[in-house]
Amino acid sequence: MAVYAAARVVEHNALVFRRLWRGSLTVSFFTPLFFLASMGLGLGGLVNRGSGGVGGVPYIDFLAPGLLAAVTMQTAAFECTYPLLGKIQWDHIYDAMLATPLAVRDLLLGEIAWIALRMLLVASIFWIVMALFGVAHTPESLLAIPAATLTGLSFATPLIAFTSTQKNDNVMSAIFRIVITPLFLFGGAFFPISRLPGVLQAVAWATPLAHGVALSRGFVLGNLATKEAAVHVLVLLGYTIVGAVIAQPLLARRLVK
Repeated sequence: MAVYAAARVVEHNALVFRRLWRGSLTVSFFTPLFFLASMGLGLGGLVNRGSGGVGGVPYIDFLAPGLLAAVTMQTAAFECTYPLLGKIQWDHIYDAMLATPLAVRDLLLGEIAWIALRMLLVASIFWIVMALFGVAHTPESLLAIPAATLTGLSFATPLIAFTSTQKNDNVMSAIFRIVITPLFLFGGAFFPISRLPGVLQAVAWATPLAHGVALSRGFVLGNLATKEAAVHVLVLLGYTIVGAVIAQPLLARRLVK
C-alpha cells in the first residue's frame, strides 16, 4: 500500500530527527519568543501609542499570527532545499530507498507527510508562545495551526519540484535572498499588504504566504468570513497539489536510471 510505503519514509526522517530534536525544538520556541518580545511588545508599544495598533487591534495581536505563517514558510523552504538535495545528490538516501520496494511516488508522499508533521510541530510551539503572550484569545485561534501547516506545504511541494532539478546548491541561497526573505518581510506579516504599491500588492497576493497570513490572522482575531477563508484555503491547496504533481515526474527523471 502507498500509505504503508510512505510511512517508511516518514519513519526514516523521524529516526534522523530523533538525534536533532532538542536543537530544533529550542529554535522553534525561542524564535517566536524573541520576535514577539522585541517587535510585538517593544516596537508594538510605539505603534500602539502612535496609531492605536493596526486595524483596531494591538500590534502584537496583528503580528503574531502573521509571523506564525511566515515561520512555517521559512522552515518548509529550508527542509525542501539543502536537506532534500543532500538525499538526492550527496548522501544518495533516495537511491538506497529505491533499491527497496519503495517507488518515487512513495518517496514524495512520505516527504510531504513528514514536512506536514514538522510544520504542525513548529506551528503548535509557536501557538503556545502566542498563548503565553496573551495573543491566542479564543479556541478558534487553534485553527491557525493547520492554516500555518498548509502554508508551509504550499511552499514545500513547489520547492521539492525545484530542488529535484538541481545538481548543486549554488542557487539555493539565491532562492532565500530573492524569494523567501522578501516574502517574509513584505508578505503581510509585519504590516498590511494594503500599504504596498498596487503592483506589489498584486505580486504579494499571487503568492501563498499572503493567503496563509490572512488565514492565520483571521482565525486568531476572529474576523474571517467563511467565503474569504475558503478562498485562502483553495489557493494554498492549489499550490500544494500543483507542486506535488509537478514534483513527481521531476523526481522520477532524476532518480530512476
